[in-house]
Amino acid sequence: MLPLDDLLVIDLTRVLSGPFATMQLGDLGARVIKIERPGGGDDTRGFGPPFLAGESAYFLAVNRNKESVSIDLADPRGREAVARMLARADVLVENFRPGVLDRLGLGPAQTLARNPRLVYASISGYGHAGLPSFSSRPGYDLILQGVGGVMSVTGEPDGPPLKAGLPIADLAAGLYAVIGVLTALHARGRTGRGQHVDVSMLDGLISILSYQAGLALATGVVPGRMGNAHPTIVPYQTFRARDGWLNIGCGNDALFRSFCQASGHANLAGDPRYRTNADRVRHRDALLAELGPLVAARDAADWLAALEAAGVPCGPVLDVGQALAHPQAAAREMLRTIVHPSAGEIRVTGVPVRLADTPGDLRLPPPLLGEHTDAFLREAGLSNEEIAAMRRDGVAE
Repeated sequence: MLPLDDLLVIDLTRVLSGPFATMQLGDLGARVIKIERPGGGDDTRGFGPPFLAGESAYFLAVNRNKESVSIDLADPRGREAVARMLARADVLVENFRPGVLDRLGLGPAQTLARNPRLVYASISGYGHAGLPSFSSRPGYDLILQGVGGVMSVTGEPDGPPLKAGLPIADLAAGLYAVIGVLTALHARGRTGRGQHVDVSMLDGLISILSYQAGLALATGVVPGRMGNAHPTIVPYQTFRARDGWLNIGCGNDALFRSFCQASGHANLAGDPRYRTNADRVRHRDALLAELGPLVAARDAADWLAALEAAGVPCGPVLDVGQALAHPQAAAREMLRTIVHPSAGEIRVTGVPVRLADTPGDLRLPPPLLGEHTDAFLREAGLSNEEIAAMRRDGVAE
């Protein structure tokens, strides 16, 4: 048994935030039917290279455990087929600009009126509620990382603002959408009614500003870029060893003393400038001026062995390939192989939420465009003749 295997999810999303959300639901057992436009489908099917047997690696990364149905929602026949399935679905996830689906008769109010038990989740750049001048704007990760303050605290102090190496505006919105869907389903279990879940990329970023927002609100001082350093913990950053880089994090005074002991410089812990974390934050520059040459004098592996033995949090700086090959990632099955109908065996990331009794699983490979269209239309009640006509007219693919 899979934990969400009693749920039917209609997926009207594309690119990243929405597909990432619906993939999580699919991984946990939900039946996810992805509705794509004829003539190309999800935009990410064209993102590349790289391609595997003509399939975009980008698309493959976030669309497993889904069925693909290629239908033109601009045509009344396409909308009607989707509406029939929505009438018995549990969840709809969409990331159109606010107002687009309303004009097609598939907006939240219209759809919930037909199926009051539906959980209707919308992901957008700025949200459905709020200022109309923002709600109608498109949501692109790069733009939102700038608007959401992330770029202002990412990068070196004397360098330009940088976006994070991952599209965190998209990914945070996707994860918050999953939280919203599961919360609304829990509420439905008590009330019998679904509801609209409104998730914005901006809200997600404001939320995960977390302590950076807290510092600004508490002090009135706007945080800036600090590279890999931490604003309130020292030392807690990346250091250059003799042959590479490593991260060291002394999250409390006892760990700092252990670090000093393991480094062979126990005297540093007794220096009145460095006795407490508050002292070290105040004398950050002086301490780092001492630690920089000290760390650089030994190889990274030597440091990691010494600090791990002393119980000091530390780790290497791995590239993506090395991270995917990490033995703990392998032990936790975070790299899996699945058979795709055209690309053959492909490697994908695993399921990150581990449930002891009802774990998720990889059941379906990322689908070919329109791979499940005919089956979907028959399930919606259309005859073979109606399906053939829709295909002939380009409404279905």
